[in-house]
Amino acid sequence: MSTSTADEFVTPQEAIAVSARKGWKLYQSVRLMLRWLRHWARLEVRGLEHLPQRGAALIVSNHDSWIDPLAIIEAMMWRGRQLRFLAKASLWKFPPLAWILDAADQIPIRRGQGDLLALEAAVDALGRGETIGIFPEGTLSRGENLRARRGVSRLARACPGVPVVLVAVRGGTELKRFPHRPRVTVEFFAPEGGQPQPDEDPQGLAQRLLDEIRAKAPRTR
Repeated sequence: MSTSTADEFVTPQEAIAVSARKGWKLYQSVRLMLRWLRHWARLEVRGLEHLPQRGAALIVSNHDSWIDPLAIIEAMMWRGRQLRFLAKASLWKFPPLAWILDAADQIPIRRGQGDLLALEAAVDALGRGETIGIFPEGTLSRGENLRARRGVSRLARACPGVPVVLVAVRGGTELKRFPHRPRVTVEFFAPEGGQPQPDEDPQGLAQRLLDEIRAKAPRTR
């Protein structure tokens, strides 16, 4: 498995090709503003070869801290892949943050309510060849072991043939030791148990994927 740096990926031609996507300019602006965070957190990325360079992909990750989605977005942009998260709808209660999330084309989802509209929006995006990110824990875990939610299974079953890429983010919980600098690692990998199968139990599939992620990003509390 290779360890990567930002300079190794995304040619100028690739950047031009995706510059028309909704939210692309905002992504680039936010990256520039948060460049200091990448260096302060000593971000390290592994396994980018598992991320398709083009076409749809379902990105499934743990969510131990607020820095995790930012780290994943940064890592994926090294390959020019723009990521849309299914994010909890309560984040839209704060107008400045809501504006950023809408401008970045993120998808609000109401947790625990079987939000079919959010899932349909994600399925439509995957059908157009986009990348969608989802946290099977359904909330900020803060390094605890939580029961997986079935939204990831619903997406996988609704989009057969779309590859699932797992992501383990480590080091985010070290932020509580500020001003100590964390060392955040983002690792992409394929499911060791194989891609989702049509006959897999939805809860069992969601838990299997989360367990594989937790094997690489063990709980911290």
